[in-house]
Amino acid sequence: MRVIFGLVLVIGLGLAGFAVYMAKGYLESERAARERIVPTVDVVVADTQLTYGQPIRKEDLRVIRWPENSVPKGAFPSIDAVFSKGEDVYRTALRTIEKNEPLMLVKITDPGEDAGVSTRLTKGMRAFAIKVDVASGVSGFLRPGDRVDVYWTGQLPDRRREGTRDVTKLILSRIKLVAVDQTADGERAAPTIARTVTVEVTPMEVAALAQAQSTGRLSLSLVGASDDTSVESSVEIDQNRLLGIEEEEKEEPEVVEAEEPEVCTIRTNRGGEIREIPIPCTN
Repeated sequence: MRVIFGLVLVIGLGLAGFAVYMAKGYLESERAARERIVPTVDVVVADTQLTYGQPIRKEDLRVIRWPENSVPKGAFPSIDAVFSKGEDVYRTALRTIEKNEPLMLVKITDPGEDAGVSTRLTKGMRAFAIKVDVASGVSGFLRPGDRVDVYWTGQLPDRRREGTRDVTKLILSRIKLVAVDQTADGERAAPTIARTVTVEVTPMEVAALAQAQSTGRLSLSLVGASDDTSVESSVEIDQNRLLGIEEEEKEEPEVVEAEEPEVCTIRTNRGGEIREIPIPCTN
């Protein structure tokens, strides 16, 4: 009997120890899980795909929980914040917004504005339209958001010879396109042969482009998306340099100074007044 009692006691103590061990492991894992929990906040996301120029309505949005330490800049904490001027005053998408993508200020207009060029201009900058064709417009591969170099082709005075010379010169580098023809949608894929492109420039550059466009022909050169190299502002070439022809400097005619004629005089004294009278010179 005592043996059975002792055996039961040993088994009971073993089970109790095992239970304590399991409870301790559960509490430690629960504590670790709590430490891994990331604080979250409300963020407004698109409930469906929104394309460029599409008005944004309440039914197109929903609120989800987002990690607090990785909320995108310009995100909205509530749908009411999106419609700050009323449910009937819509914002417009400036680019494609995918489903479940956070809504951000940089991707939409202010309440009541459309997706026009004015919404894409940086503060202090101006929009200027440049006439292009299939050649000067890079065969239609330009899209809003691209950056281009602008070259001017025209005639300049020739200092070495009387007249003018044809020249092509880089006048502006890495300027941003904000529209092609009448669209500012930078996500279209098909090439379009445009008649005009609109660029974002400073007021001084507007004056330079207006003068260049009225006195010659402008051509655009597309800059690579990842190209950050600087271009020399002195890029210029004329016909002779293109063909490798060395120009001979025009010799200035020698100027011969005319000799002044020799003047001979005699001096006379008349009544105390001395006068010089010119006479023919003799050798």
